[in-house]
Amino acid sequence: MSQQLTSHQNKYLRSLAHGLKPLVLVGKNGLTAEVMAAVDAALEKHELIKVKFIEHKEKEQKKELVDAICRQTRCFRAGMIGHTAILYRQATKAAHRKITLPGTLSS
Repeated sequence: MSQQLTSHQNKYLRSLAHGLKPLVLVGKNGLTAEVMAAVDAALEKHELIKVKFIEHKEKEQKKELVDAICRQTRCFRAGMIGHTAILYRQATKAAHRKITLPGTLSS
């Protein structure tokens, strides 16, 4: 995914994520293979997820962890609220796609 989300798309995704509970928790062990697999599976199933950081309280540290997750799972960060990141990745199968971003053509 080479393009970035627009601010309007980020705002839209944050509004959709408002009622969601975190599906993945990142603890003191950081980004283990299990955590990355859980993020990848959750994104494929739900497209929009929340990831909560339990042990990592520093803003810069959380940003680095979220950037690493986004690189490895090819997803976008739609927002960061406190210790929770909102991540989005369109489902690979068209039949599983639930979210149509504003400003894009549905495929």
